[in-house]
Amino acid sequence: MKPIRPNTRILSETASQTAGPYVHIGLSPRAAGFDIYEKESGPDIAGPNAKGERIRVEGIVCDGNGEPVKDILIEVWQPNSSGVFADQGEVEAGFRGWGRIVCDFDTGEWSFDTVKPGAVGPGAPHLSLWLVARGINTGLHTRMYFDDLVEENAADPVLSQIDAPERRATLLGQRENLDDGTIYRFDIRLQGEGETVFFDI
Repeated sequence: MKPIRPNTRILSETASQTAGPYVHIGLSPRAAGFDIYEKESGPDIAGPNAKGERIRVEGIVCDGNGEPVKDILIEVWQPNSSGVFADQGEVEAGFRGWGRIVCDFDTGEWSFDTVKPGAVGPGAPHLSLWLVARGINTGLHTRMYFDDLVEENAADPVLSQIDAPERRATLLGQRENLDDGTIYRFDIRLQGEGETVFFDI
């Protein structure tokens, strides 16, 4: 009886594909005009019972020419104001700390409401963001820190690895105190001058 030999054929790598142009239909159908789910992750990712400072985060995603990218989908993760993630401990009722945010198809602007997160471990408070869109073969990971937390940011082990101050600045949301609440502005540049720092994770 002949021994069974392993298949020695060399398989070629599967071709990569981008996430669009139908990414919103599958991941956020209401934004694409399809009301097919009873409940979708909405623009308030903390819920009404979350403790802490209520904030709005808004921005725009630009390409290398500074033009808005209007079909970006952004996933956001964060802990609550005590630094606890929804799947890792006791949090307020309704707190998800996660959501899918889509850009306005006309302007490219995006926004969501939440609470300012607490610190996790030795790191400064931040939001984690993951971006996908047509033309992006691999999802892009970045973070948004808070520009008013100067001491915490200076001690953050991730930010401290970025030597150039202008590169660190691409990860800082800019606080604006308005009559109707606090906004952090966080514009994301995909490439070119002022490109946002992305993480290989």
